[in-house]
Amino acid sequence: MALDKFDMAILAVLQEDARASLQEISARVGLTSTPCWTRIKKMESDGVIQGYTVRLDPAAIGFTETVIVQITLDNHHEETLEEFGKALEEIPEVLEAYLVSGEYDYHIRIAVRDTRDYERLLRERLYRIPGIRHSKSSFVLGRLKESLLPLSAPPIVAGGNAGKNARSRAGTAKKTQRAPARGTAARRR
Repeated sequence: MALDKFDMAILAVLQEDARASLQEISARVGLTSTPCWTRIKKMESDGVIQGYTVRLDPAAIGFTETVIVQITLDNHHEETLEEFGKALEEIPEVLEAYLVSGEYDYHIRIAVRDTRDYERLLRERLYRIPGIRHSKSSFVLGRLKESLLPLSAPPIVAGGNAGKNARSRAGTAKKTQRAPARGTAARRR
């Protein structure tokens, strides 16, 4: 699905506040309610919008510690990777898990109540997963940044049209230099 400036604006509003009303979204993006609603539904059906959620303060509900765990597996057979992934899905404290390149195979972010809770999780859950060769845990001392997706970047057109779009933008830029069109200054910002 190709996303235009209205789609990106809608996504920016929803990412900032998923509870925004249709009227608020419409007003902020410069569309009437019906086309705005149609665009939202299209992005939902195409999987661009994957759901709506609420962000919670982990410490407010008792999860005061975050642990980053790096794991190396014994082997990289498809079956091992699949079973490891399934095992991680069964551990509610695992918030995110990434298969990565480099020295370790996985980087995992875990929420726990304290160090004893983490020790319990290691003994009862994580270390019972077959195939783990090595692990390294780091407690997060502080979060330096957490942000939303950078939707101010120009939209990407799926399907390999990036080169065509770059040429098109380059041609537009050349034309703009010769005879500035209405609103050109606003687009450059």
